[in-house]
Amino acid sequence: MSGPSGVGKGTVCANLRHRMPELIYSVSATTRHPRQGEINGINYFFKSREQFQDMIANDALLEWAEYVGNYYGTPRDFVDRTLASGKDIILEIEVQGALKVKQKFPEGVFIFLMPPSLEELRQRITGRGTENADVIDHRMSVAVEEMNLLRHYDYAVVNDEIDAACHRIQSIITAEHCQASRILADMPQLPAASEKA
Repeated sequence: MSGPSGVGKGTVCANLRHRMPELIYSVSATTRHPRQGEINGINYFFKSREQFQDMIANDALLEWAEYVGNYYGTPRDFVDRTLASGKDIILEIEVQGALKVKQKFPEGVFIFLMPPSLEELRQRITGRGTENADVIDHRMSVAVEEMNLLRHYDYAVVNDEIDAACHRIQSIITAEHCQASRILADMPQLPAASEKA
């Protein structure tokens, strides 16, 4: 799941984890500083630029991107182990990272979380009180560019209200589990249909 900064990805993911405890959450690594209340290893793995560059050099990231002056990435090992165990894993990542993951895992399900409007998105970013006006303007400019990439996603969910957005995402997960192609992939070889006499 991805979407523009300030759209509420973290809040939606936190609510999904409460509703669906079986859903595994992939913790991203980042070089940005922790916001108030964020915990290393829970919200993000907070890394120095040098540590992050070492992870890139060692191919320890499934994807990574630089966004508004900071690095973000998905540690590869945890994702691989979760998928191998047959569990669902949700990646809360930036748009650039999601498109890189899609190249490696086209069978994944890609959800774009959208704001009700650009005006509402600006209010949400401003309401954080953590960025100055120049950074907010830059985030809004990036948000418009990101929303133009919606066509690369399987689903779009408007985050107008947290419970409603979570319900829509739960419905997507349920529908994806019911896809015939996924069920057939997990079934043993079906016997061939008998030929007519």
